[in-house]
Amino acid sequence: MLRLSTDSSDRSSPNSNRPNNQDASELAPRPTSIQDTGIQESVLLELMLKHLLSGGVLTKSQLVKKMGITGGIIQELFDKAKGLAWVENRQSTADGQMRYALSESGDRYAKQASMKSGYRGLVPVPLDQYSTICRMQSSRRNPITFEMLQDGLKALVLPNSLLHKIGPALNSSRPVLIYGPPGTGKSYLCRNLNATLGDSVLIPYAIAVGTEVIQVYDPQLHHAVDTIIESNQLDLVQGHDPRWIECKRPLRITGGELTAEMLEVQFDCHSRTYMAPIQLKANNGILLLDDLGRQRISAKQLFNRWIIPMEERRDFLSMQSGEHFEIPFELILLFSTNLNPKELVDDAFLRRLGYKIHFDALDEPLYRKIWFQVCEEQRLSCSEEMYQHLVNDYHYLLEKPLIPCYPRDLLGIMADQISFMVLKPVVTKALIAEAWSIYFV
Repeated sequence: MLRLSTDSSDRSSPNSNRPNNQDASELAPRPTSIQDTGIQESVLLELMLKHLLSGGVLTKSQLVKKMGITGGIIQELFDKAKGLAWVENRQSTADGQMRYALSESGDRYAKQASMKSGYRGLVPVPLDQYSTICRMQSSRRNPITFEMLQDGLKALVLPNSLLHKIGPALNSSRPVLIYGPPGTGKSYLCRNLNATLGDSVLIPYAIAVGTEVIQVYDPQLHHAVDTIIESNQLDLVQGHDPRWIECKRPLRITGGELTAEMLEVQFDCHSRTYMAPIQLKANNGILLLDDLGRQRISAKQLFNRWIIPMEERRDFLSMQSGEHFEIPFELILLFSTNLNPKELVDDAFLRRLGYKIHFDALDEPLYRKIWFQVCEEQRLSCSEEMYQHLVNDYHYLLEKPLIPCYPRDLLGIMADQISFMVLKPVVTKALIAEAWSIYFV
């Protein structure tokens, strides 16, 4: 079984799912010297000292895993730290590995460094390298075809007319607004769209802005692809830079909890660490803002904040120190709402949303397909007579549209009734009547 550890420095990843089949080691080659890391020597030294401060006595191999750089670079840093009398040798391990610890002066310096930044993780990647690789991994470089979209969404029941609108929208560089009545499948579709983006991308564990570090990798969002670990090879120089983690394209979903602060770099004053905003974490993937109009930040404020990112595909962020920097805005931006778009923003903002896609009730054949699919999932038997009774005597007679969520909800209530009353798993007129009266007010 292949597996991946996020703190290993020796990852070799499959490249068959890379954008345009580009080898990860070509995109992000493994650094073999301090200069190759693109990070200031002082930042590397402080990070190593902080690892020693929290870890106590460590071997070179342990620091290789904690910092994500080769044993050769670790040795360079040890030599420099020894020259400054910051580290000391300790008794070797049973297998002959040298152990290292902070000296008294090194301990003081590490504590001072921790007061400036509490970050303890893999060595960050430089901002310019992140920007370059992020743009090279843009999903726009691998256009989605109708067949790809149909295959990726094969578990969903959708009209082809909708696929013909969604596909070009995903291939565009424009944000997409999906709107329509509740229960028509807007959010459900969006949550499954990243299945159509089958390739993997490289996500940095952290990026460096000057001497500050922003953590980007989020294991709740970034799902690492399987890979083989060769952690015993301290000086391995093959494979891609292990500071980059190969992941499936991310899908970040946010709803009513969205605030203006979530769109900016966040600083935790207790841990003294920076965390990336949601759009940076979602780069090279999909960012879905669900229930637009119900966030803590107004739709107008949100669009004002993102006018430049939406049009120029770049965003501007700030550190607590006031330093400003630019990042790519390379993501598929989706908005979903049950509200009338014209009630949310004015026409000028709507024009900036290149694609506006309306979701509505289904036609009867598609509703039938969903109904009997859910029957099978719930292990319920439903005759054609009972289905026609539902559609004609309830939906049509009572003027209830054929909304995609109704089969799941109504049959779920029926399954609950059957379980409680110990009935045969068969849809009947009585069960339909009971479920309908419970579900609809």
